Amino acid sequence: MAVIMERSQQSLNPCIDAQYAAPLSPAWKLPRATAPVILALGLVLVPRISEAEQKVYKLGFLWGLPPITEWIAAFDQGLSDLGWIEGKNIVVESRSADGHFDRLPGLCAELVRDGADLIVAFSAPETLAARQTTSSIPIVFVVHGDPVYTGDIQSLAHPGGNVTGLSQMHPELSAKQLGLLKQVAPRVQQVAVVWNAGNAPKYADWQYLNSATRTLDIAVQSFPVYNPVDFDSAFAAIREQRPDGMLTLGDPLTVTMRNKLANFALQERLPTVFTHRQFVEAGGLISYGANFPDLLRRAAGYIDKILKGGDPSSMPVQSCSTYLILGAARAALKASQRMAAAAGRLPPRCQVRIHTLTRSRAGWFVAAFPTGC
Repeated sequence: MAVIMERSQQSLNPCIDAQYAAPLSPAWKLPRATAPVILALGLVLVPRISEAEQKVYKLGFLWGLPPITEWIAAFDQGLSDLGWIEGKNIVVESRSADGHFDRLPGLCAELVRDGADLIVAFSAPETLAARQTTSSIPIVFVVHGDPVYTGDIQSLAHPGGNVTGLSQMHPELSAKQLGLLKQVAPRVQQVAVVWNAGNAPKYADWQYLNSATRTLDIAVQSFPVYNPVDFDSAFAAIREQRPDGMLTLGDPLTVTMRNKLANFALQERLPTVFTHRQFVEAGGLISYGANFPDLLRRAAGYIDKILKGGDPSSMPVQSCSTYLILGAARAALKASQRMAAAAGRLPPRCQVRIHTLTRSRAGWFVAAFPTGC
């Protein structure tokens, strides 16, 4: 307190006041040429400082099966189109259960511990693991079969909570796959259905498919599996029942086992419709399912909105807008002939897409159809 008083008294000294009030010496004045240099340095350094302070968001991508290169590229492209550049303003950390879905909760916990700002869940099993791990970090699912049925969201229009994303509407899709099998192989009457009974939405698929058989004059037989080791016993049971066709319900487990499923269908000479193009690439006859690369690109839109402050609870769930049919050359011929015959009965928007049939180097064809065709 004494020091403060002494300094305040000194400031009353006229000599000292005059000394501090005197103008600066000419030696302290900046040359006029120096001012523009300092201004230019300021303009250069300010953006660099702001760039250094820009937040780099961390995405945690949870996969139940090993990701396919084409899918990763589509996701990265979707982010890039919206200005999210890996290593600059966003970092993507992926965790894969490699088909062992019991590992998903632990992998998701790792992403949470590592500070993920948002979790991307590829399908229903990943979404369940993420939702059970965190109720605060936003979760975006990419190819969910039925998020309302599993309880992951309240409704498609108003998801609620911290979860939203895209749905591929599997129950309706499985019935269309069965109809496609009947078109390609009209003599099929008994169809073996291989599906993952450990995935809750697949049970809804099976029920819907079973009820749709009445209009197609086809009988279906259930061959459920729970993990990779169940497929051999399922194949043995199919041999005993001797069906004349086979269908697999779309699921990360069946995609993981696509080579085994395709080889079995070839060995048993069973006309088979699968869910994804990877089955046909493995040797399967024909597939009809959601356009996964398109869904992965569109998932980036949810991520963009959420990272910019959007509330996932108020973001409606979108459905798959494009489905792909992919088949081997012989199936292509039959399917294209039947599609052409039915073109007159389809809406105009579907007729246009039928003519986008293209043949690939491997002798396949791909047809893209909008939802509702």
